Amino acid sequence: LTSAGFDRVPMDYVKKHGIKIHNARGVYSIPMAEHALAGVLQLYKHMGFFRENQKQHIWEKHRGLLELSGKTVCILGCGSVGTECAKRFSAFDCRVTGIATTGREQPFFDVVVPVGEMESMLDQSDVLVVTIPLTAETRHLIDGERLNRLKSGAILVNIARGEIVDTDALVAALRAGHLAGAVLDVFEEEPLGADSLLWDMENVILTPHNSFVGDNSQDRLTHVILSNVKNWRK
Repeated sequence: LTSAGFDRVPMDYVKKHGIKIHNARGVYSIPMAEHALAGVLQLYKHMGFFRENQKQHIWEKHRGLLELSGKTVCILGCGSVGTECAKRFSAFDCRVTGIATTGREQPFFDVVVPVGEMESMLDQSDVLVVTIPLTAETRHLIDGERLNRLKSGAILVNIARGEIVDTDALVAALRAGHLAGAVLDVFEEEPLGADSLLWDMENVILTPHNSFVGDNSQDRLTHVILSNVKNWRK
């Protein structure tokens, strides 16, 4: 079932008929993590600048390129998607911190703290990657105050749900120059309104809730389905 379809299933019917419900954990985590990494690299390496110059046949160097190596990447949500993000950013010699509900140690993270200690991690972060699920508690979890706690010149990546980040606060932080950029695959309003200021910001990469797409996803989904069927038959 898709998430939209699941919302329409009456749970009393499911329980009455003994229907087993499984999620697709891990199926889309790899392409989403690659998307997050690719977006940050595009901003760090100013690929938009070079792309525009290529269109106009302009040969011009850019002296403001950044390195991921040595940066601190904070991942909000240390589930399957967050772990795949941590794996990739750590391979680029980043210090990877995590914020999770439990705060327990996890592979590929240098340190993991509970949500209640979030501020201590934000103060150190060059990149914040949002992968935490949307709940009543996480709606607008990343508000103006928390955006301003990030290091000056930080980048925000949201591949979770749009409502976790306060859009107005994000726009304000970008326009003020506190954030160097954002990589956004999800939005509070989808499709994103044509009048949104985000469309025309040169330091923002927008994609239409597309980060989950990957050529190996169908194989992973098939494996999950077959495993569930085998376990059910047992």
